[in-house]
Amino acid sequence: MDLASIVGVFLGVGMIVLGQILEGGNPASLLQLTAGLIVLGGTTGAVLLQFPPKGLISAALGLKTVFLGEKTDPVGLIGQIVEFARRARREGILALEREIGNIKDPFFAKALSMAVDGLEPKTLNETMETEVGTIEEEWKEKSEVWEAAGGYLPTIGIIGAVIGLIHVMENLSAGIDAVGEGIAVAFVATVYGVGSANLIALPISGKLKAAGARVVKIRDMTLKGVLLIQEGINHSIIEEELKSYLDDRSRAKMSSGEPGKT
Repeated sequence: MDLASIVGVFLGVGMIVLGQILEGGNPASLLQLTAGLIVLGGTTGAVLLQFPPKGLISAALGLKTVFLGEKTDPVGLIGQIVEFARRARREGILALEREIGNIKDPFFAKALSMAVDGLEPKTLNETMETEVGTIEEEWKEKSEVWEAAGGYLPTIGIIGAVIGLIHVMENLSAGIDAVGEGIAVAFVATVYGVGSANLIALPISGKLKAAGARVVKIRDMTLKGVLLIQEGINHSIIEEELKSYLDDRSRAKMSSGEPGKT
C-alpha cells in the first residue's frame, strides 16, 4: 500500500475543509450534488471523447499502482541475472532453459527464452526494445488520461459556476439573502473543478508517469542483463554494469546483501 498517496489525498482535501471551518464556514456548504454532477460528468464526457475505451480502462486500473504501490525488486532481479550468468559461463546458456518456467516476470522469461534459443543478439535486442516501447506508450497513455482530466476539470468548474450565476440572475427578485446563497452555491463548482484537478487528477498523472519510468528502466536493465549473459560476459562484470540502473538506496541494499523492494 502506498501510504504517501492515501495520506496525500486525505491531507489535501482535509486542509481545505479545515480552512473552511476556521473561517467560520459550514463544511456542508461545500457539498453540492448539482455542482458535482456538472464537474465530474462534464469532465468524464470530455475524457471519453478524447481517449479510446482501452486507454480509459488502463488509466482506471492505474489507480491500483497509485494507491497500492508497485512490487518491484530490482536488487533481487540483478541477483537472479548474475546467478544465471554464472551458470551460463559454467554449464552453457542452454542450461538456463529449465529455469525459464520459474521466472515470474514475463518480459525476462521471453528475453531469456530467445537468448537460449540462439536468436541473434541484434534481433533479440530489437524485438525486446519494441516491446519496451509498447510498455512505455501504455504507461504514457495512463498518465495522459489523468493529465487531460486535470486540464478539463477547472474549465468545467467555471462552466458550472456560470450556470449557477445564470440561475441566480434569473431569480434576483427572491431577495438579497437568496441571491447571496445562490452565488455561494454557484462557486462550489469552481472549487470542485480546481480542487479535484490539483489535488487528485494531476498528482495521479505525475505518479503514473514516474511509475511508468521505473517500469521501463527495469525492463531496460533486464534486457541488458540477458544480452550480457548471451555474450558470455563474466557475472561480476554484469553485476557492476547492472548496478548503474539502481539508485543509491538500492545499491546500498545490494552491497549489504539485503533484499530490496522499491
